[in-house]
Amino acid sequence: MISPCDIAIAFSTLVLFGATNAEITNVSTESESNAKDLLRIPMHKVSDHEYVNRFLIKEREALMAVHNIEASLTSPRNLRGNEHTYSLLEGNNESEIIKDYANAQYYGVVKVGTPAQEFQVIYDTGSSNLWIPEVGCVHCGYKIIHGGKNKYDSKASDTFVEDGSEFSIQYGSGAVSGVFAQDTVVLADDIAVENQKFATIHDAGGMGIAYAFSYFDGILGLGFDSISVGGAETVFHNAIDQGKVETPMFAFYLGDNADGELTFGGYDDDKFVGDELTWVPLSDATYWRIDMDAIKIGLFSVGPTDAIVDSGTSLIIGPSTDILAIALEIGAKPTLTGQYTIDCEKVEDIPEITWTIGGKKYAIPGKDLVIQSTGMCIFAMMGMDFPKPGPQWILGDVFMRKYYTVFDYEEKRIGFAEAV
Repeated sequence: MISPCDIAIAFSTLVLFGATNAEITNVSTESESNAKDLLRIPMHKVSDHEYVNRFLIKEREALMAVHNIEASLTSPRNLRGNEHTYSLLEGNNESEIIKDYANAQYYGVVKVGTPAQEFQVIYDTGSSNLWIPEVGCVHCGYKIIHGGKNKYDSKASDTFVEDGSEFSIQYGSGAVSGVFAQDTVVLADDIAVENQKFATIHDAGGMGIAYAFSYFDGILGLGFDSISVGGAETVFHNAIDQGKVETPMFAFYLGDNADGELTFGGYDDDKFVGDELTWVPLSDATYWRIDMDAIKIGLFSVGPTDAIVDSGTSLIIGPSTDILAIALEIGAKPTLTGQYTIDCEKVEDIPEITWTIGGKKYAIPGKDLVIQSTGMCIFAMMGMDFPKPGPQWILGDVFMRKYYTVFDYEEKRIGFAEAV
């Protein structure tokens, strides 16, 4: 999935509280949410200003390496990688998909071990493993950049259980590798998932230099077990099995440079407009994947197609030919890194984009398709081609900021409603 020096941080809130595929239905939320039971921990959002700075850094790097671009584009790559990753690995490596995390915008706290060691992680619906760097990890940041990465010390945990089996995920610039372990994983202060299998990373070189500049230490995957490297059950699945959450749901309310929240075990009906969610069945319970009827912006339209709903991707991702057509439609220009920029004076003229899902239209105003700072405007849609069984589209944070999104693990469906 694609999701990431002057720094500005806006704060969000990560909230934790503890149904066969169905046809699309509207249901009352009155009995399914209980805001007073929510447990809250802080969650950070990378500012648009920093996102633009990282974009400029990547552009400079691409310009310096321009003579190597042709060779890079023609070499085999894995789908989880940089902007030019195309092939999809199969079998146990199928979770190696869709993003480099350099542009990820949202991250929050998880605690591992006894006594608890604290880490900043991306809560990612587009993957299924939990991994964090371990003491002695190489290519794991520098003290002079944000104080370095937090690193897991197994010797300091009374609940650590050695596993030792190898773990590796392939990114665009190389592999992230380590070994599996087991320990207690705590979400907020009350949801303690015992004997959770996770990966401790001893070499994060595959994340590239952008990892050093990012604020997150690791990844906490919220996909399904079927795409988990090493067959490890996900943290959320284990939380369900251990009775740590009331209902097998979690939901995202993403703040747009404002407070937001993620809930486990239910959802908060104060965070969306109206009294109902619209439920959409999953077409494939590996990633959170749904069918779409159509997409329309200006004179461009396409459909039927499909998409992954992905909290770990900042942008909207689509087939490169479709994104190029949309860019031409609105006057955006390509860059060396595969993204597009647009004249900031034309932002108000960008037409809204409409996604038709299960017969219902979900619109995003054109101005919300732009990440803007210091006089630069980056178009928040990007082209990438995934061969089957990969997705056609990825609905990332740009979509999820507009629509409160509920993930129902047991019923294998997603609920949408306009966010407040």
